[in-house]
This record gives sequence, C-alpha cells and structure tokens, in this order.
Amino acid sequence: MSQELTGQNMRIDAHHHLWDLSVRDQPWTAGLPAIRRSFSLDDLRPELAAANIDRTVVVQTITVAEETPELLALAAVEPVIAGVVGWVDLTAPDVADRIAALKELPGGDRLVSIRHQVQEEPDPNWLTRPEVINGLRAVAGQGLAYDLLIIPVQLPAAIEVVRNLPDGRFVLDHAAKPAIADNGYQAWHGPFAELAALPNVAVKLSGLITEADHDQWTVAEVLPYARTVIEEFGPNRVMFGSDWPVCRVAGGYRRALDVVDAAIGELAAVEQESIMGGTALVWYRLADETGER
Repeated sequence: MSQELTGQNMRIDAHHHLWDLSVRDQPWTAGLPAIRRSFSLDDLRPELAAANIDRTVVVQTITVAEETPELLALAAVEPVIAGVVGWVDLTAPDVADRIAALKELPGGDRLVSIRHQVQEEPDPNWLTRPEVINGLRAVAGQGLAYDLLIIPVQLPAAIEVVRNLPDGRFVLDHAAKPAIADNGYQAWHGPFAELAALPNVAVKLSGLITEADHDQWTVAEVLPYARTVIEEFGPNRVMFGSDWPVCRVAGGYRRALDVVDAAIGELAAVEQESIMGGTALVWYRLADETGER
C-alpha cells in the first residue's frame, strides 16, 4: 500500500479524545488528576487554534458500544472532526453488520477506523486469535483502517497479523508505547522496525511524552524515539497526533508538539506537510469540509 507524499497544506491532529464523566466514567483516568475531568471539543479548540490545526480525528477511549455513536453524532455537526476511530467487538460473529450499522448512523460517513484496547489484554498474542482475525478481516472489508493500540511485548503479534492481512490498512498508535522512562529503546526498536518494514501499516507520532518521566522529561530525551519513528516508516507513513488530553499528564499540547517540531525540523517541506496532515488525509481517507473524500 505505497502512498505518495500528498503535499497537502492541511494540518491534521490525527489522535485526540473527548469524554464526559457525567455520561460515563473513564476508570483509567483514576490517579491522573490532570485528566480526571470531562473534556469537550470547546476545551480543545484553543489548543487547535494555537497550533494552527485545521481538522482532527477523535479516537475512542473505552470499550463500550455506546461511545462510538456519540462520537459520530458529534462529528456530524462539527466540521473540525474529519474522522472518528470507533470501537466494535472484533470477536462478535456479526462484527461486519455492526460496523455497517455504525456507518448508517448520523456522522457514520466519518467513521474511518476501528480500535480496541489491546494493550490491556493479558494475552500478548490476543491479536492472532482466529476470532480476532475474522474481525480484522471484517474491518478491512468495510473499507476501514484498524488502529493498533499495543505495547512493545505485543509487537510480534502485530507483525504477524499485519503481514498475514495484506489487504488490511493498519495504523500503529503511539509508536507501540516504548518505555522511554525506563530507557526501553533497545527492547522496542527491533520489533518496531520489523513492523515498519510492512507496507500496509502507518504510525502515529503521538503519545511519546506520556511514556517518559511525566515530571522531568526533556525534548532531547524523547527525540531519538521520534526520529526513529520517522526514519523507520518514512514521512509518508507517519502522522502527527497530540493524544490530547492525555498529553496533559506530561505537559500538554504544546509540549507534545515541541517534540514533533524538533523531529521534523530538518525535513523537506513536503515531508513535514505529510506528517502534519497529508498522511492522515490519505491513510484514513478523510472527508473534506464538503463531506467528499
């Protein structure tokens, strides 16, 4: 799935979250006071304006069926949201029908990918289970990408799946969460590079600062990981994501963007444009302001 650099000037944040604790709890935020509250699109707008971001992709946060229709409904009335990464039960026998039903909802045309919290699965080979493979085939059959939310120990399973499903379109979230705070570069880099060698997977330059020491990290500490992401995948398969508001636990939107700016600063303009928008536009097949793709 070779993609050419698009040269698009549109700046896209390919990964952020929204949630309302009055609607449902987000238990994973317990013990994280910086994000232990509700976050709306109005909270995000000033960050987008300051970073000159034109469009965004909102991503599911919890494995409940009700969340995705809510995000789609928001996307239907908020043009800034170009895409939604939702959730369905990949192991359900009727997963294809469930995805098709989501696409028929208000905002269903903005559904661009499916994601599951694989990082929380105790089985490191969960992705390779037959019922999960069937679900991933259904995702591809519906014309959607699949976001891989994994940790380094799960990279071998991801490699197997991406290699064996060449018709699937995969997006690796947060570069598989290398253990930056624990100097985890060597344990992460080998399998990360092996995954990057497969042509049907892209990666998000996102979430790295939250894998560093939240209180003491520096751009210089995180930069080798960010540069490796770009070197291994190439700019035409790398997309910027803020991971807001999660990034607030390690400094916030501007600090996350500082790492990205440092990593892409010496690249050609067209390569920078790809990372900051073009890759997301192509890989997620995002709609423009008129709704056309």
